[in-house]
Amino acid sequence: MANADTFLVSKSNFSNTKLAPIDVSILANVEAGEVLLKVDRFALTANNITYAALGDKLQYWRFFPGEENYGVIPVWGFAEVLLSKCDGIEVGERFYGYYPMASHLKVVAEKVTKYNFLDGAAHRQGLAHIYNQYTHTSNDPLYTQDSEALQMLLRPLFTTSFLLDDFFNENSFFNANTIVLTSASSKTALGLAFLLNHNRKANNQDIKIIGLTSSGNLDFVKGLGIYDEVLEYSQVPQLDQTQPTVTVDFAGNSELMVALHGHLNGQLQYSCMVGVSHWDQQTQLPKDLAGPKPTMFFAPSQAQKRLKEWGPEKFQTIFAGCWIEFNKFVKSWMQVEEAAGEKAVTQVYQQVLAGRSQPNVGHCLSLWTDDKN
Repeated sequence: MANADTFLVSKSNFSNTKLAPIDVSILANVEAGEVLLKVDRFALTANNITYAALGDKLQYWRFFPGEENYGVIPVWGFAEVLLSKCDGIEVGERFYGYYPMASHLKVVAEKVTKYNFLDGAAHRQGLAHIYNQYTHTSNDPLYTQDSEALQMLLRPLFTTSFLLDDFFNENSFFNANTIVLTSASSKTALGLAFLLNHNRKANNQDIKIIGLTSSGNLDFVKGLGIYDEVLEYSQVPQLDQTQPTVTVDFAGNSELMVALHGHLNGQLQYSCMVGVSHWDQQTQLPKDLAGPKPTMFFAPSQAQKRLKEWGPEKFQTIFAGCWIEFNKFVKSWMQVEEAAGEKAVTQVYQQVLAGRSQPNVGHCLSLWTDDKN
């Protein structure tokens, strides 16, 4: 077996990274029920930085244990079965799911069907079901080989967008007629804005969609045509204070949150927190923050609720319809960039961490190079 490595990140300083070797003898020792996967490709977006920023709070560090003071950031991607001692999972099969930034992953396959399986490893017990599931590409209705990149980059983010749209519709937008999305160029915000814009006529909604973004991304976000209005962060005082409003925060910028709550205080109906794309500007929110207390949106909880109410088939059908339409929209502007090897992965990671990645670019990475196979 070739060399095996894991990309580790300091939990106290995300810019401090290192590559740690995995003992290949341990990987090769596959016991009954276990499967060894070669992590072929994975996507890296600002959402993965959110996993690190909320690693302790939402237990993201638990999925793939690292070393003392160093963690493994989870990513979405594809892997191929190298070794299997599990009935129903064969060598060479390909699975989409939640992987470590690493060359390999060994799982304990449970509840195996022709569609998917769950990783039943001890350290993943009690963690969100949606993250422990691996989907067989041969039986995945959303999978095509030529769309792997978009699936890695956008499917997990769009799932959150889909569930946010469902959540606000279910709650009648908390009687608001305006919704403000921060970090409007982030892919999860774009997914939500697309759905709000796409569905409001069908749902007979009269909801105004406003995006807040940096000056550098202003023209790009305006050009997409899915927001009714796009403002720079410095223009928060221009938001209409007379309209009942909800905010969806993808930035995690505490100063921005204080400004929004203070300005919209009397009309702010609900404050939803999703991501922390501005992770380096995150501080403790003041206890006397004006308006409603910000509430963290945890997508797996809404997913479990709908899966229980709708059933898996209806959920998949509704999601698939939205996903197909979103893909058509994204293909008109998304540029996919591929990179492989430790040096390339580190370079892209630092770029995404620093917020220097262009909003129209999606990064697909691998720790595998031609000399590691």
